[in-house]
This record gives sequence, structure tokens and C-alpha cells, in this order.
Amino acid sequence: MARYTVLRLLMFLGFICLGYLIGLREIWLVVVAALGSMAVSFFVLAGPREEFSRKVAARVEQRQARASERRSDEQVEDDEDGGAAHA
Repeated sequence: MARYTVLRLLMFLGFICLGYLIGLREIWLVVVAALGSMAVSFFVLAGPREEFSRKVAARVEQRQARASERRSDEQVEDDEDGGAAHA
């Protein structure tokens, strides 16, 4: 995530510099830089964004698997306790 964020910020700062060099000032400089960097980063940073997405999806799957495992362990313990109480 940090890599993607740094790349986005660098792209924005690059557009700020480019806009300043072509004569944009004040709010127009920021607006054009924001829109330009957003549009370009959508295509240029697709790889790092997909990589980050895969990592997040893997973490979610791991947490779901652990939660499911805990639930099944608790169910087994409850079944064992319930069976002992009835005996």
C-alpha cells in the first residue's frame, strides 16, 4: 500500500511541476494536477493496484478461514460438552 501511495503522490507532484511550468497558478494548478494524475495513474499504476488488491484479498481469505476454523473448533467443543452433560 505504501508503494502505491508514494507513486500516486509522486505522479501528482509531477503534474504540479508540469502545470507550473506551463503557467498554471492557484486553484487551476491543483485541479489540473489532480485530474491529470488521477487519469494517468488509472492506467500507469494498474499493476501495483492489482498487486495490492491481491494481497488484500488473500488477507481476507486467511481471516475468513481462521474464523471458520475457530467456529468449527468451538462447535466440536460444544458438542463434546453437550454429549457429556447428557450421559
